[in-house]
Order: sequence, then C-alpha cells, then structure tokens
Amino acid sequence: MVDIRPFKAIRYTQKAGDLEKLISQPYDKIDKEMQKEYYQKSPYNYCRIILPMEENKYEVAKQRIEQWLKEDILAKENEPVVFISRQEFVLEGKKCERTGLIAALRLYDYSENMVFPHEFTYKSPKVDRLNMLRAVQKDLEPVFLIYSDAEKRTLNFLMEVAKTKPIIQVADPLQVKHTVWKVTDKQKIKQLQADLSGKTMVITDGHHRYESALAYRAEMRKKGNWTDDSAFNFHMSYMVLVQEEGLVVLPTHRLLKEIMLTDEVLEGFKRFFDVVEINPTVDALEKFLKSHFNEHAFCVYGGSKAYGLTLKHSKEVYDFVNANVSKETKIFDVVILRDIVFKHILKTEQLNLDENIIYARWTKEAMEKVDLGEASIAFLVNPINAQTVMEIAQQHELLPEKSTDFYPKMASGFMMMDISPSEKL
Repeated sequence: MVDIRPFKAIRYTQKAGDLEKLISQPYDKIDKEMQKEYYQKSPYNYCRIILPMEENKYEVAKQRIEQWLKEDILAKENEPVVFISRQEFVLEGKKCERTGLIAALRLYDYSENMVFPHEFTYKSPKVDRLNMLRAVQKDLEPVFLIYSDAEKRTLNFLMEVAKTKPIIQVADPLQVKHTVWKVTDKQKIKQLQADLSGKTMVITDGHHRYESALAYRAEMRKKGNWTDDSAFNFHMSYMVLVQEEGLVVLPTHRLLKEIMLTDEVLEGFKRFFDVVEINPTVDALEKFLKSHFNEHAFCVYGGSKAYGLTLKHSKEVYDFVNANVSKETKIFDVVILRDIVFKHILKTEQLNLDENIIYARWTKEAMEKVDLGEASIAFLVNPINAQTVMEIAQQHELLPEKSTDFYPKMASGFMMMDISPSEKL
C-alpha cells in the first residue's frame, strides 16, 4: 500500500522578503548565469541552498539553513500538513493548469513495484544529491510523480481545496503562476491517504533525487535506532494525476558536440531514413515534426542546413531495427535515435552529459546552441505522452536519459522537509 504522510514543512517567513525574489528553478535547471541572477535577487534566494556558488557547497548549504532558522528567515510548521500546488502557464498560445499534491511519500525500492522509474540515470548527479542529503538532512526539492485515478476521487479533493484561500501566489520568471494551499484537517488527510493507498507511482522528474534518498535511507538504517515513522524513510513528493489535462510533456532535443553534419553523415542516414532538406527555421522544423508524428521522424540541424528524417518502411530496415534496437522500447523515437543514429550510423561511444551530449527543451534554444558553437549538430524529436510514460514504466521498461520533459518544473523554495534522525512523521 502506498503510504503518504503530512509533514511539518520548513518555509520562508515574511522576514525573508518578497517570495518572488526567493524562489528558483530546480537545481539541475540552473546554469551559471541564472545562478548569478538568483544571488543578486536576494541574500536569501533558494539557489543559495540548493546550488551554492561557494566551493564547499554542501557545508555552506547546511550552515545557511541553520543560520536562517536561527534568524527566523526560515521557520518550521507547528503541525503536519499536506499541500496542494497548482501551476498555471501558457503553451503555444493555450492556457494550461496542472494541480497536484505535495506530501511525504514513503520510499520504496523499485523491486517493490510501488514506485517505478521511467528512464536511466547518471551516476554523478546521484553522488552530488547524496552528499547534499548527508550535509543538510533535508529534502530541499520534491520528486515529481504521476499516478492513475480514473474515478478522479483525489482530483475532487484537490478541486475542493483549491476553492479555499491559498497561502502562496507567485509568478516565476518563466511566467508560470504558482498557487499553494495548505491542508490541516486530519479527517480530510486520512481520506486522501485512503484514496491514494492503492495507487502505484511513476517518477516523472527527480529520479536522481529519489535514488539518492534510497541510498541515504540505507545509510541511516545501518546506524540503527530508527522506526518506520523516521522521516528519512520518506521523500517530499509532488504527485499529479496522469488524467490531469494540464500534464504536459515536452520533447528533449539532443545536441552532440563532436559530430558534424557532413555529406558522409547524410549518406549514412539515407540507408535507414527518407531524407528531405527543409528550411533551417524554427517553424519549418516544428512543422515537419508535427506532420510526421508517430512515424519515427527527426529533424537534424547543422548550423546552415536542416533535414527531416523519416524511418523507411522496408523489410531491411525493420529487420535491422529489430536486431539492433533495445527490444522493449524500440517503438520510441529516442531509442531509435540512440541505437540506430548515434550508435550505428555516427559510431558514438558512451555519451556523457555536458562532455559530448547536451539537451535543449525548445527548438529555438537547440538551434541557437549550434549557431553559438556550443554543439555542432542538433537532433530534434517529438514528445512522448504521459500515459505512455506511465505504461512503459509499470512494465519495468526504461527510456534513455532525458527522454521526457514534464513542463513546467515545480519552482523550488516553497517548502523543505526535515529528514534528520530525530524527525518522525
């Protein structure tokens, strides 16, 4: 049974100042420029905790939290609560909203079939977040998960709470409006716990945080003197219905640093793909992808020229795909891109994040990175829908790293959760 609990959140006080100047994007979305901007916004900006500029960042984060608690910049709630969090945003001219629950979710090993990952992870971010957990003994940012509730019982709960007065309303620099409500009613929380107990959860965002938390839990248990209610057995989590209309998944485009779009590379593509030259513009590339949805289609941009690739309908190609593409997930574009284009045609070795592969959310951003020389070639892909992500995860299948981008990200800085040894839930 999935176990969720209310928790005594640690939150900014009014003394910290304007919340708009305090919140940040998640730590893994903050680049050097953003980091500087956040530092300039406020001496208490949340970036100073989740991604300090200073050299000994883990110790700095720990000391800051302790100091801010002493100075009443941060304060811990007197009673355990759950939160409802909504993001309102505009995408391609359409207004969207996504509402979810923030609570402490018990940590489950993947083998327990309660919480499922949907993509592979990298070692270095897990080492980084584990070091942060050891230092601060706090969940600084929630893991984002989805679950299915066809009867929409939990949705009705969320909608009822959303009629009450919120405790937070703030817009972030990406023009996403965040609204947060607090639920203290014990009977309502008990009903919510009952409604969620039979669900399974799929991680959409925060795989590295979740797996780091599992490792931290194992370390803490080895020390002894713990119970099932010890807070480190849980992780602060943001949980959204897969049936939620505002649950948007964007593609994650792949950019390589060491491969050029040469005539030889184009010839390699032609064995497996129908290749057409298209205008090297954002509109032309996005139009090609949309018009070839579910056809294993990609766009390639090399700086001055762009091409559309569509997998050929031929026995030779299908036989090769069947023999050379990861069996379970070969129907997905990102897998064909990895196994056929990268490994076979381009002969790439292990691709390491930031060393020889980088990722981009928007078509324009991907093209600009090539134009600026940050990458030499961009491969643009179509998105995967949330229901499909959930289904493949529950079948114990994994997509390549960064296959999905659940948009928008939860802003960081609304609350943190104490997981120190003495904390019970």
